[in-house]
Amino acid sequence: MELPTYYMTALEAAVKASEAILEIYQSEVVAVQKEDGSPVTIADITSSKIIKEILNTTGIPLLGEEQEKATFEERQQWKENWCVDPLDGTRMFLRRNDEFAVNIAHIVQSKSVFGIIADPVQKRVLFGGPETGVFIAAFDDIDQQEKWDSTSSRDRLNNPVTVICSRSYTHGSGFKYMQQLEKQFGELNYIYKGSALKFFDLAEGRAEVYPRFAPTMEWDIAAGQAILEALGGSVVTVKHNRPLRYNKEELFNPRFIAKTKALLKA
Repeated sequence: MELPTYYMTALEAAVKASEAILEIYQSEVVAVQKEDGSPVTIADITSSKIIKEILNTTGIPLLGEEQEKATFEERQQWKENWCVDPLDGTRMFLRRNDEFAVNIAHIVQSKSVFGIIADPVQKRVLFGGPETGVFIAAFDDIDQQEKWDSTSSRDRLNNPVTVICSRSYTHGSGFKYMQQLEKQFGELNYIYKGSALKFFDLAEGRAEVYPRFAPTMEWDIAAGQAILEALGGSVVTVKHNRPLRYNKEELFNPRFIAKTKALLKA
């Protein structure tokens, strides 16, 4: 199917922002510490400006990490919004380990319905949602739909079952959940990776589960949730086993577990 114009616009924003980030990545970058203690760089700011300028043409309000946030009273009136992380994985960017991404999600009535995760270093983008299907495309092919690779869910589990974790993950985090997985599937394999690039591994079948017991923000996960749900997977809260919701008063995500269709069927 042909994507709606506003999704093509969002893809353009993700690609152009990624190209700007990659150019900055070639030089020495200095970070400034934000009030919450997290780092921000010229790459974050540049990407944010590019995305804002392009997405503003859609008429859909924008909520993003480096944008001035509308009040919750104002956001409550929104029927839809973009949820944007202009540089997901700033710490990985500063470590120069290539594990950073650009995330854009379309939120409708608190639900993530379409996600874009761009990989600046590999120059490819993972995108889609339940209404469109999921695709992977090279940056150069983003305007040529016939060159997009359709991604479908796979039913076969890896052997051993593979858990993908943040670089900061410690095995004490979510210990009981890992015990449950080991009891069901035996010894587990672990992949450690920064940013939303983990969703490439989930979408392409290299991993089955991404448990997150440490804090994240809405823009870290929204794009990946739309993509994974479109592939038959889920992103649910640890406490209530319910899908994550967005444009909340507090923009922090609860602890969650992202699972592929293969794991859900096992």
